[in-house]
Amino acid sequence: MKSILMIGMGRFGSHLCMNLSKLDNEIMIVDACEEKLEDLLPYVTSAKIGNCTNVKVLESLGISNFDLCIVCIGSNFQNSLEITSLLKELGAKRVVSKANRDIHAKFLLKNGADEVIFPDRDIAEKLAVSLSADEIFDFINLTDGYSIYEISPLPEWIGKSVLDLNFRARYHMSIIGIRYGKHTQILPPTDYIFKEDEHLMVICHQNDMNKLIHRK
Repeated sequence: MKSILMIGMGRFGSHLCMNLSKLDNEIMIVDACEEKLEDLLPYVTSAKIGNCTNVKVLESLGISNFDLCIVCIGSNFQNSLEITSLLKELGAKRVVSKANRDIHAKFLLKNGADEVIFPDRDIAEKLAVSLSADEIFDFINLTDGYSIYEISPLPEWIGKSVLDLNFRARYHMSIIGIRYGKHTQILPPTDYIFKEDEHLMVICHQNDMNKLIHRK
């Protein structure tokens, strides 16, 4: 459980707030518009109306007491940049800011953000991948082209074991988990036999995943 300050409660901020609340985090939300706060009151510890480009408003929140500060403003980059910078100046432990463009991310990182998120871009990227390949259900980007993918087993894998397929050597992928219904098996043994209607969690390079889904 973390103590979280969220600034800017638009559509993205609202959805993020509700999901963070489900994970039992303590959340304070702030927005200049009272209407944006009302529907979120059941999910948060406290809510405050205020313009966070005003340093006095931020000072009144006790910034250093929060484990995490999230700036969810997307429509006004100047405000997002100012608030991000002020949060760090006031002792924020960790600041995560929303960006819509790469150039915005560069400025945010130079002015106090510890991490920048691109929700619209990330959703579009995931949707493009899942819609383009029936085998891929989800993926998480890691680094240097590597990702964790959730995929369905190929028809030719069914009834064969990891060892039979020489899986890692042949596909350049490592299986980190297999999900079947509500059951998940972590790091399956080499004698594990693939079944229908299960999902595999594999880690590999994007190029190797492309080869798999575009196989002839």
